[in-house]
Amino acid sequence: VYSLDGLLVFGLLLVCTCAYLRKVPRLRTWLLSERRGVWGVCHKAAVIGTRLHLAISVSCLLMAFYVLMGK
Repeated sequence: VYSLDGLLVFGLLLVCTCAYLRKVPRLRTWLLSERRGVWGVCHKAAVIGTRLHLAISVSCLLMAFYVLMGK
């Protein structure tokens, strides 16, 4: 996370992971029920991932291409 590339990859992975965990019913009630603190950040990332799923998936593909071919 020491560069802008690493920060973007970390953010995209956080949003994608939290959006995936929101789809699992047991994990949704266990992990994403809190809306404050650290778990609140995960809840907000899950909301962003589900509402902007097309933009997040396109940006994940572009970031993967950049990491594999650009660096």
